[in-house]
Amino acid sequence: MSSSTERRTDGRGRTTGSVLSGLAVAVGCVLFLGGFVWGALTYRPYTVPTDSMSPTIAAGARVLAERVDGSEIRRGDIVVFKDDVWGDLPMVKRVVGIGGDKVACCTKQGRLTVNAKPVEEPYLQGSGPASPVGFKAKVPAGQLFLLGDHRNDSLDSRVHLTDGDHGSVPRSAVNARVDARAWPLGSVGVMQRPAGFAAFPGGISQPGPVQPITLAVVAGAVLILGGAAYGPLARRRARKRG
Repeated sequence: MSSSTERRTDGRGRTTGSVLSGLAVAVGCVLFLGGFVWGALTYRPYTVPTDSMSPTIAAGARVLAERVDGSEIRRGDIVVFKDDVWGDLPMVKRVVGIGGDKVACCTKQGRLTVNAKPVEEPYLQGSGPASPVGFKAKVPAGQLFLLGDHRNDSLDSRVHLTDGDHGSVPRSAVNARVDARAWPLGSVGVMQRPAGFAAFPGGISQPGPVQPITLAVVAGAVLILGGAAYGPLARRRARKRG
């Protein structure tokens, strides 16, 4: 016997179930396509070619970087940037100092300091000092001081300390801020902001909309598949009743 929901029609011969399934597919398409468009306008994919950001980002990993203006960058952010002094290709490094900061390494405990305050850096590769070579620099206004998380294998601001800007790059050189890992599958996830920089003026940045975008795409796919599956299932039930 058919259910009361299946028997009801909308006046044009369609059951309530078919109407709802069509609505689910329509809403699902809006969410699915809208999520993809939103993501394409907000994020850019990058492949990290080296292990200079290991273990946070492994060599060959695919990341999603939010398109942001350089003025929005905070300490602790992982950024994609391009600077003629550093080379012709986009690079991925972590911001440890902004304009006016005094960055130095290392304390007796082997830690990096920013404005004489030691910084906890749990993301670093290995358990040694925050840098195998000591250094200090004052970051000019409007500039960013950048280091890799694998300090033993990263060509970063330390290599350019003798440059005119003490190894820093202008904020305008930043193209995007890394917000999530997209590949390999075992490392997929939102990039956590380092708490070690939270107490500094300006604090740390907030994650971009990668999670609501993902939710919209997944919810849209579920609604599309669920709505599309209603017709074949309903016909199968009808044949069994017949």
